[in-house]
Amino acid sequence: MPKILQKCGGATFVIATAAVLGLALWLRYGLLEADALPRECGGSLVEGIAGWCGVKWVLVQSFLQQRLGWAALVLGVVAFVSGRRAPAWAGWLAGVAGLVLYSFDPAAVGALLALLTLARAAPEQRGQAQGQPGGEPGEGLGVGRLA
Repeated sequence: MPKILQKCGGATFVIATAAVLGLALWLRYGLLEADALPRECGGSLVEGIAGWCGVKWVLVQSFLQQRLGWAALVLGVVAFVSGRRAPAWAGWLAGVAGLVLYSFDPAAVGALLALLTLARAAPEQRGQAQGQPGGEPGEGLGVGRLA
C-alpha cells in the first residue's frame, strides 16, 4: 500500500483528497441541505445573480445534469489514454467532489480512471526496471512473499 500511495503523490495526495472531500461535504451538508443559502433566487443569468444567490447558482449548476461527474469522467479518460498526471489529478479531485455532490455514476468511473493513471509507475522507473539484465519477470510484484 505505501508504494501505491507514494506513486500517487504521497502526503500531497492524501492532503489534497481530504481537502476536496471536506469542502464538498461542507458545501453539500453545511450549505445546500442545511438551507443556509437563500431559497428565493432569480435562478437565471438574465435576472441577475449576486452574493449568496450567485454561490447557490454556481453550486447547483455544477451538479445539474451531473456536470461535475461528466467533467471527472472526461478528465479521467484523457488522463488514462495520455498517461499524463495533470488531468489525472484534476479528474481524481473532480471525481471525489462529484461523488459527494450528486454526480455518482460518471464521477466514480472518472475518479477510478484517474486513480489508475496516478498509480502507474513513472516512465523513468518503468524504463529502468525493463532495462535491467538478468531480472526475473514479476520481480517487483512481491509474489515471493506469498511462497
